[in-house]
Amino acid sequence: MEPLFTNRVANSGLVTLNLEEFIHAGERVLYDIKDNLFHGLILREKDFREFIKTHDWAQYDGQNVAIICSADAIVPTWAYMLLAIKLQNHAHRYVFGDLGALEQSLFEEAIAGLDAEEYRDAKVVVKGCGEKPVPTFAYVAIMQKLLPVTSSIMYGEPCSTVPLYKKPKAAVIE
Repeated sequence: MEPLFTNRVANSGLVTLNLEEFIHAGERVLYDIKDNLFHGLILREKDFREFIKTHDWAQYDGQNVAIICSADAIVPTWAYMLLAIKLQNHAHRYVFGDLGALEQSLFEEAIAGLDAEEYRDAKVVVKGCGEKPVPTFAYVAIMQKLLPVTSSIMYGEPCSTVPLYKKPKAAVIE
């Protein structure tokens, strides 16, 4: 007996790419250097170096750290560099900037690790809706990675897509 319904989506050859899977599982932490300022105004080198030596850096193991200074103070660049040195052996990722900059860096890292060849000549649907929010910049970044290799890119769900790109047919030379 023939099936009552044909699943055209399953038979379409579409490859679904879910950017939610690119969200790093590690905790996000905001490190505000204002807590190291003397009277909330200046960074004293001797005190900061002592803090750097004695602080428990293991608490950042596997975490993702955004480093900022929310105070209106002049913080020398070397202070941020010292924080980076200590975070290097503990944090999964650290950036100078807010949590948005950290999230962008994490997505850039994940997308850079994607093997675009797996999508060569594929019809790709970049999943649009999900349980977790995916920042818009991640959708733009994935386009840069996929455009050179895919045959087409759509946005949405395999059953309801918005066509975005179709590789031009090669010109026939006579």
